[in-house]
Order: sequence, then C-alpha cells, then structure tokens
Amino acid sequence: MRKFLLFIILAAQLGWALDRQPNADYRARRQALAGRATAGLVLLFAPNEAEGPNDIYGYRPDNNFFYLSGWAEPGAALLVAETGPSGNSAAPRYTEILFLPDRNISQEKWTGPKLGPDDPEAGKITGFDRVEPLGSLRAELVGLLSREQSGIYTDLPDYEQTSNSEAPLDWLKRANTFPPYVSFRDVRPLLASLRTFKDAGEIELIRKATNASIAAHWAAMRAVKPGVSEREISALVQYEWGKRGCERPAYAPIVGAGFNSTVLHYSDDSATMQAGDVVVMDVAGEYSMYASDITRTVPVSGHFTARQREIYDIVLGAQQAAIAAFQSGKSTLTRGGPNSLYKAAYEYINSHGQDLHGQPLGAYFIHGLSHYVGLNVHDEGDYEVPLGPGMVFTIEPGIYIPEEKLGVRIEDIFYVDPSGRLINLTESLAHTADDVERAMTAR
Repeated sequence: MRKFLLFIILAAQLGWALDRQPNADYRARRQALAGRATAGLVLLFAPNEAEGPNDIYGYRPDNNFFYLSGWAEPGAALLVAETGPSGNSAAPRYTEILFLPDRNISQEKWTGPKLGPDDPEAGKITGFDRVEPLGSLRAELVGLLSREQSGIYTDLPDYEQTSNSEAPLDWLKRANTFPPYVSFRDVRPLLASLRTFKDAGEIELIRKATNASIAAHWAAMRAVKPGVSEREISALVQYEWGKRGCERPAYAPIVGAGFNSTVLHYSDDSATMQAGDVVVMDVAGEYSMYASDITRTVPVSGHFTARQREIYDIVLGAQQAAIAAFQSGKSTLTRGGPNSLYKAAYEYINSHGQDLHGQPLGAYFIHGLSHYVGLNVHDEGDYEVPLGPGMVFTIEPGIYIPEEKLGVRIEDIFYVDPSGRLINLTESLAHTADDVERAMTAR
C-alpha cells in the first residue's frame, strides 16, 4: 500500500508537471540515435539540481537529454547502443539504460519525492527497458565497450564552454573505465539532425506554447498606450501565457519602443512609451519544454503614421513574398541559393521604399529571416537540408532605421505538414496594419 501511494504521488509530481509525450515517442528517438551512432555507445548526463539566484524558474532539464528520455528530474544518465548480433539473429542487439541516483530521503523534504532506481515501477514510469542505480554505470560501460564498440558519443563541450557530461566523464576516466582504444565523439550533430524534424506530439506542444503566446500578444496590444512602461507590457505577457500553462519565457522578453524598437535584442524593458512611437514586442512562452517565438509591432498611440504604415506594409510584404516562394523539398533557410526564402524577403524589402536619403531599405534588414523552433527557441537543426514535412521555423523579416526611431518586425511560426503544405501556427494573431489598429482600439 505504501509503495502504491508513493507511485501515485510520483505520477502526480513527475508528470506530470510537464505535458509529456508517450514513452514510445522517446524510445523511438533513442532507437533512431543508436542506429546512427555507428560502432559506439551514446552516453549523456542530466544536469544536477539547479541552485543559486539565477534559478528563478526552478530546475530545467537539458534539451537533448529530455528529447531522448522525457525525464525531467536531475542527476540522471542514459546509455543507448546497438551492439553485435543477438544470438542467432543477424539484427543488432539494442540496449538502453536509464541510470537514476539513489533516493535521498532527507533532501526530498526540501525537493519533494523522487523516483529511485529500485522502484519496481521505474521501467513503466520512464519507458526504459532497464533502470539501474547511477552507481552501476561504470560496470555497465566496462561490459559493453569493445574494440568493435569503441566510440563514446556524448556532448563534448565547445571551446571555453562546459557540458553536463564533462565532470562525470572526467570521473569515469579517473576510474579507469575506458580502454586506451576508446575515442570520444560529439553526439550533438547526430541529435541536431534528428531534431530538425518534429513529430506530431512535438508540433502539438509548440502549438500550445504558441496559442498561449498569441493570447498574451492580444492582451499586450490592448494595453499599449502612451505613458505605459515597457516593463509593464513584459510583465503582462508573462502573466497571460503563464496562466495558460507556460512554465517560463521561451527567451528574455523584448519590448522596445521608439529608438529601442531598432535594437534587435533590447532587454532592459525600462523605458516609458511615448505618443507617436511604435513598440516592437518579441515575446513568447515555453510550454512543457517547447518554445514559441512571436513578434508584433504596434503604434503606441493606437494608429500608425503614414511613414510607420509604409514600413510596416513593406515588412509584411516581405513576409508574404517568402511564404509565396515556399516549396516543400526545395526551399531553404540559407541566405543564398535560388530557393532561399531569405532572398525572396530581402529582394522585396530592397525594391520597395527608401530611407530618408533616397537609398534602398535592404541595408536596414540586418538579421536572418528564419530559424528552427522546438526545445530551444533557436532550435538545433540542419540548415543545409531543404524544408519539408515536420520542420518548424519562423519567418521574421524586419526593418530597423535608428535615424527615424522606427523599427518594425513581424514574426510568425510555421510548420510543414505531412502533405508539404506550409501551416502558419500564428495565423489567428493580427497581421495587417489595419488588424493591429483594430486590436488596439478594442480595449
């Protein structure tokens, strides 16, 4: 009875705080990765419990670890491999193990109950074939490594950076775990390739983050007016998406009015909005680890001036040009090439309108057009492959003219459905200048 009660508590706490996909989805990803990690084992570590003043939203799992496991608790490790043929079968033997730290009952008084490796329900809860104590990791590695299976695929840190795996790998090396013929390989390119394509469950989570963020943008449009601070709008949108299930912002909210609208990653959010200016609101929430990314530009006074409307319409036209140019299996997110969506947007901007000196506006489009969205707002992915089913990305042209204190960005999230159609997840949010003005006057 006691163990059953603990199972109920764990089921409620672990899951779940996040809107988690079925265990089979994570297993399919692990199997796909094992098939790509030729002659090697995949070994990844989750972060430890977060502490310190910067941990304002609590512990957040590592993106790659969560992508493969759906496991949202700290201190775990996972091992995945395809080894030699099993018995009389020519098929490779698939191995997957989730390693969990032993329970610390004293610490759980502060952090809440955790799942231990000795729990008989651990496999059912996590979806792994095997769940073992973290202390048995070294023995499992020693038993699996061989000259034929001599590569360790893990998240090797970049120059002057650290990774979750760095410290535990150092410990394993000091414990003489790895034979001299073992090599260490970066698993991140393999995972980036897999994460380029979202499954239906991932797209649904991105949709939920996006719908909550759309509601926040509607509320912000109604609240913008002269005398309101940028920080007030930032706080409002976080409240709106938070009450719809988002755990945290997908990135630092950007609310920039006047000159600040021309600063791409403006983050102070400290100025007061003035009549006659525009405000760029690049704000979105994260739902169950999955991000959204939406930007709208609105006039502080409720109506665009003629010049503001001109620039707004050019930016919107550039977005529509990129959408019209999209071809599944051909279009790319790169800046060059005949099928570049960026090229379509840039050429539209550069051939419509001028600055105050009569020069084309292409010089004021100073960032890329698109990026993938998923577990990270700028998600891992292969940018060299053509766009196709399962890809989720932004289309976000912008014009920024500091001399005029005028910045305009319009950013929406799209995905390519199984038939190759481009679907706008933010279609319900105001797009045209008239739509924006009507939204602001419907207070």
